[in-house]
Amino acid sequence: MISVDEKILKDIKEGFNIPPKPELLTALQHELAQAAPELNQVAKLIANDVATSAAVLKVINSPCYGLARTITDIRQAVMFLGLDSITQLVTGFLLQQAFEQKKCCIKLERFWDTASEIAAVATIIGQKIKSKVPVENLHLLGLFHDAGIPAMAMNYNDYVKVLGAANRDYDMTLVEHEEQHYRTNHAVVGFYLGSQWNLPKSMCNLILRHHDRTMFDERNDPEILMSLAALKMAENIVHTHKRFVASPDWPYMKATVLAVLELDDDDYQDIKEDAEDYLLHH
Repeated sequence: MISVDEKILKDIKEGFNIPPKPELLTALQHELAQAAPELNQVAKLIANDVATSAAVLKVINSPCYGLARTITDIRQAVMFLGLDSITQLVTGFLLQQAFEQKKCCIKLERFWDTASEIAAVATIIGQKIKSKVPVENLHLLGLFHDAGIPAMAMNYNDYVKVLGAANRDYDMTLVEHEEQHYRTNHAVVGFYLGSQWNLPKSMCNLILRHHDRTMFDERNDPEILMSLAALKMAENIVHTHKRFVASPDWPYMKATVLAVLELDDDDYQDIKEDAEDYLLHH
């Protein structure tokens, strides 16, 4: 089980370069913390940032959301989705903008393409299972779960070699490779980044433990377990689509994931086909 203590977080804080929380996110979180958050104020904050507005509308209107109507402006989006959900989408976009390619030793465009595909497939799974997990949360978890990877790539010049070695090695996980080389790993770094950006505590814990199979054995909140299960299924579908082989975690988790999501193998195949159709056309 991966855990964090104050010393680990202190070491990351002192020795790590983490993208600071953007001003727009600070302003949104401040508004949401008010006793009666003002919907128009939230819409105005987002609308003032043209790139963020466009990105949020693009996600909402994408096929993975499956809306019957097109959302054409941010105020409409805020009214339709709610304040928390729109903030999750804004956070996801801002995260992708927070890392600079020249400071990273991995190709960020490729990394975010994969993360965006996992986010989209997690959203499709959320729509299909009609769970109580908001699909915006699944979208953000899909984007953010591996955010420690570009943070590691910003701080270690040789990280691309460790990543490559882990991709070729099915006996040892990426987390184990990272621990061996750096005495920390992308799950812990992602947890720290999520905490600094004031993501919900439950999401930070999912980021920390998204490679931890024992999480399913614990008495966790059903929403947390469903979120993790949807993420693991999405990871596997995207991994299989790209590499024609299951993701390293999947053989150990498949039965549990299907049980948590209350799906049988036929349901899984149906979702997989829909997700692959989405991936082929985007």
